[in-house]
Amino acid sequence: MSVVANNNRQPVSRISISLPEPLLSDLDRMVEARGFASRSHAVNDMLHQFLVEHKNTIGDDVMVGVITLLYNNSVPGLQKQLADLQVRYIDEVITSLHVHLMHNQTMEAVLVQGPARKLEMIADQMISRRGVISGKMHLAAALIPQLHPFIDGTQQAKGAN
Repeated sequence: MSVVANNNRQPVSRISISLPEPLLSDLDRMVEARGFASRSHAVNDMLHQFLVEHKNTIGDDVMVGVITLLYNNSVPGLQKQLADLQVRYIDEVITSLHVHLMHNQTMEAVLVQGPARKLEMIADQMISRRGVISGKMHLAAALIPQLHPFIDGTQQAKGAN
């Protein structure tokens, strides 16, 4: 195993794997079809997605994600229900954006961060509302930098002692 630098200036380890020919052929076709720079880039992307899913199912790692919703905005009370859920989970909901579409439809993207299981529960509560046409959550093993330095519920002023 050798260590090399990548474009992100992070050290990477070079490994080798053995694949059956049909699987390698499928990989090469997918690399070309999706426009990956290399097999390594494609395998890295797939492993990252697989590991995020694994972390989501086994624990409470803090992750960042987006919940996407497509809903019928003419359903009485739905928009208020979704807004109330965002307020209820204000520690996890970072921001949201909604766009009004044709035929009384709205697409909403809700940026969230928190323990994976809690984010899954929040997404389920949003997606299962009457009037939501479709919804999905995508998590990433990353964190949003802290915006405000709160300690024990109080904000620390810079330079204050």
